[in-house]
Amino acid sequence: MIDAQASLNMPFAGTVSFLAFMVVAPVVLIGMRVYLEVYVQRWRQLDAKCHTRRGLRTEASSCAMVATSPKSKCSRNGRNDMAEAAPLARQRSEEFGEEERTLRVELAACYRIFDYLGWTELIYNHISLRIPGSERHFLINPYGLWYKEVTASNLVKINLEGNSVGESARPVNKAGFIIHSAIHEARDDAHCIMHTHSTAGMAVACQKEGLRTDNFYSAILAGRVAYHDFEGITVYPEEKERLVASLSDRNFAILRSHGLLTCGSTVADAFHNMWLLQRACEIQMAADSSGRAVAPVSEEAIAASQQAVQMMMQDRAYGRLEFEALIREIDRIDDTYKD
Repeated sequence: MIDAQASLNMPFAGTVSFLAFMVVAPVVLIGMRVYLEVYVQRWRQLDAKCHTRRGLRTEASSCAMVATSPKSKCSRNGRNDMAEAAPLARQRSEEFGEEERTLRVELAACYRIFDYLGWTELIYNHISLRIPGSERHFLINPYGLWYKEVTASNLVKINLEGNSVGESARPVNKAGFIIHSAIHEARDDAHCIMHTHSTAGMAVACQKEGLRTDNFYSAILAGRVAYHDFEGITVYPEEKERLVASLSDRNFAILRSHGLLTCGSTVADAFHNMWLLQRACEIQMAADSSGRAVAPVSEEAIAASQQAVQMMMQDRAYGRLEFEALIREIDRIDDTYKD
């Protein structure tokens, strides 16, 4: 009789176990996915540090062999290219005024910070910075270099048409400057403009609802983010007017199906804006990946957050402490951006 009852209960027990597995397994898999994403991001940052240090040691060792090895990678036709490049960099540096030199170093540091944080897309995207003066000239990265290869002296000075001003060893991506030139021309307050194709930023840009206001960072940005509809790869000047109209006077923008954009009166200002927007997107995507309901943020909490951040943004040192802390980290890794 006991054996018969146990036999009857076995199918029921198996069904319960199967249902429990079907409920628990997705949660476990989602948790593993989030953990792996965080682990991979940290691994990339640590690998970047090690790669930079290994690269510096390898380069130094290779160049030390130039005298005995005419085929060394630091030698071309019997000449030491690195030895020739150093005086050239110093010569270029002497051409800049003190103010421009300071801006070049700061912008080059920002490119290295973007690389450190993983906010890169091969050799693409830009961070542009206006040089004070009536000429309306700007600094931008040379086309074809990694962000980690950008230095103060190899930044290219250009005009609003994207043409180089003075000598430059490398060209600029004129098509990629369309977004930046449009805003620089229309907004006198937008001295620095940043544009990224980060995975989290592009993912939110692809979502119909865009950035919600249900996390710590997005609550701060409630009502501050502009949206611009995707018109294809941004290479046509005709889009400039519509882009400027979409942005209006805001310093945060999500380019739908495309990426993120921020503006600022200084490099530190624009960087801190990008940090807030990027983190808001990262948290939204991480929360959504859990498959669980996201707790809403009350209107009162949003208002309190906005009031607090408004006071922060009015401070002339807005974003400066965070930016300088990251510069110190970059200096510990590789300070050649100052060259």
